[in-house]
Amino acid sequence: MRKLILFSSFVVVALFAPYYGWTQERQMLHTPVITHAYAIDRVPYGTTELKIYIEAEDADGDMNYVFVVVDEPGHGPYPPDRVLLNPQHRSHLKGFLQWNRVRPGAPLAEGTQIRVRVSIADKARNVSNEVVFPLTFASGISAQQDIPAPFDDINIPRIGYVGVRDEKDDYYYRHK
Repeated sequence: MRKLILFSSFVVVALFAPYYGWTQERQMLHTPVITHAYAIDRVPYGTTELKIYIEAEDADGDMNYVFVVVDEPGHGPYPPDRVLLNPQHRSHLKGFLQWNRVRPGAPLAEGTQIRVRVSIADKARNVSNEVVFPLTFASGISAQQDIPAPFDDINIPRIGYVGVRDEKDDYYYRHK
């Protein structure tokens, strides 16, 4: 009888005792921070290559991916893309993402507005601040525009290619 009381007391304590220290909270001490960002706001109509410049830092040096999401009014968000960072860019990143924006047979109409949202995640799943670039496709604009500091260096590296594509351009959706 004594063993039964002892066992049932143990079960009650185990079931109703608080779980202090049993779970680990994600530490947000070293979240990546995008310190500078730039993209032209008025894109020359017919442009197929866009560059998005970003500079970011991470104190513990474990930046892992750059996430890019594009929103087009009337179409919603495109499928997101992520760009894996090279190990040399894990603690400090300064460069550009290249998006070869080509819609086969159907370029974006003049005056089309899109939003490009960029953020960075590290290996601990901490996510940086998000930067948003509103872009408008318009004619009569020079393709050559001045790029501001700190991105005006001629040798600024390409971080990677953005693979965002419109679902309507995908073979599956056209032949569904």
